[in-house]
Amino acid sequence: MSNSPRATALPFPLLQQHWLHFGLLVVAGALQTLTFSPFNLWWLGPVSIALILLGSLPLPSEKLFRAGWFAGIGLFGSGASWVYVSISEHGNTSALLAVILTVIFVAGLALFHGLAFWAWGKLSRKSAIRRLILFPAVWILGDWVRGWLLTGFPWLYLGTAHVDGPLAGFAPLIGVYGLTFWVTVTGCAVIACWWLMRNLRYASAGIVAALALLPWVTGPAVNNVNWTSLNEEPVRFAAMQGNIPQQIKWDPDFLRDQIVAYLEMTEGEWDTDLILWPETAIPIPQDQAGAIIDAIKDKLAPKSTLITGIPWYGFSDRVEDFTFHNSIMAIGNGDGIYHKQKLVPFGEYVPLEQWLRGLIGFFDLPMSSFSRGPSDQGPLTANDIRIMPFVCYEVAYPDFVAFNAYNTGVLLTVSNDGWFGDSIGPLQHLQIARMRALETGRYMLRGTNNGVTAIIDEKGQISEQIPRFERAVMTGEFFPATGSTPFMLSGSWPVLTLAIILIVFVRERVIPKINR
Repeated sequence: MSNSPRATALPFPLLQQHWLHFGLLVVAGALQTLTFSPFNLWWLGPVSIALILLGSLPLPSEKLFRAGWFAGIGLFGSGASWVYVSISEHGNTSALLAVILTVIFVAGLALFHGLAFWAWGKLSRKSAIRRLILFPAVWILGDWVRGWLLTGFPWLYLGTAHVDGPLAGFAPLIGVYGLTFWVTVTGCAVIACWWLMRNLRYASAGIVAALALLPWVTGPAVNNVNWTSLNEEPVRFAAMQGNIPQQIKWDPDFLRDQIVAYLEMTEGEWDTDLILWPETAIPIPQDQAGAIIDAIKDKLAPKSTLITGIPWYGFSDRVEDFTFHNSIMAIGNGDGIYHKQKLVPFGEYVPLEQWLRGLIGFFDLPMSSFSRGPSDQGPLTANDIRIMPFVCYEVAYPDFVAFNAYNTGVLLTVSNDGWFGDSIGPLQHLQIARMRALETGRYMLRGTNNGVTAIIDEKGQISEQIPRFERAVMTGEFFPATGSTPFMLSGSWPVLTLAIILIVFVRERVIPKINR
């Protein structure tokens, strides 16, 4: 049999119009951006997958890489192009160069989809039915590789949108990869039902639809299950959002003004149980900030703790040299310092530094010489509460957060999303933090420089927040948790293992006679 479009059992008229065909893939990929914050149209997830399948199922295997790449261009071109803001406004580059670098970034990310679709074609060959069965497995493994390879970009996972969707109840069980898996299964079921009904197999179509819809119907009830236990006594909490302009953040002439701003905002809250300042709120290394730290200690009440972001400089056993870390420190009735482990390429370190450093302004961003912290760090403590901190980008890694949340009472993240201006990036970041709270059944305390600072409860819902671009103080309370969710115990491995099993048993060489 020739490797032609006729090899598929599913006819699609769009195949005859190549420009419309690949345009559909770009639009379908872009629809996924609308599932995330601030749009929150979660129901477009299965619609996007169904449209991607419409545009890719009829294709011969050798064209699937291009199909996946176009879908990735749609997704990342609409959902991650906010990197342009940091490159253009804060990277000391021209608008043209910023556009070029953003296009390279988007096109590079889209390669992950292209490679996943290439593997999909290799595994399923010309069988449309086998392609439908394998698609969720290939998609989820592609997402996982994208979140791991070269530091990873664990962003824009379809499951993240369901922190407010009907599948939210399953997040503590199967995590964001599991939710993403079922969104793709549902999209595949749409195409399968359509094909079955075209062939008058209505009973089979009904069974497929019922199975695909079952988690969507039962999810709200599952969301009422409490996998962790919250303490009965609340902990008083306050967070300061300084809204410091990024242009002066690292300017020594404005150092005193920044510290004074945070000290003044904290007046009246020094007796609060836990106080939070955002990432690098103290913009000088701890070895130079002794007077500031002592002033904070003097102001804090005996039972109060202040946690702040602060650069750290000293000797590192990991790099066997003196180095900088992007860190979080507990001051007062608490203890501990945490060094960020998941660094942002170009923002906190420069890959291939010996060749790129100094080439253009973007490769010389302030504080882009951090080293990664060790992997065996313990939590911070405040009033005998064990707090697991995460700095900015780290909160995007589901398994990393779940593993480190074990035996802690509350999660905490600090960030400075001022790098991305008035784009959708910071709102996506907030939604990701909400998903981590839901997966672990723990409160997530979020402090940012310019928003959104928030208290997120164990169901991923925001109880208090400060809007973006406001200098303000947020007060509220949280409840430490005990126990673990199933996802904390297993991580994403059950879902990834299921994907591998599907590939092993459904690929063409194992089931060569599956109906085409």
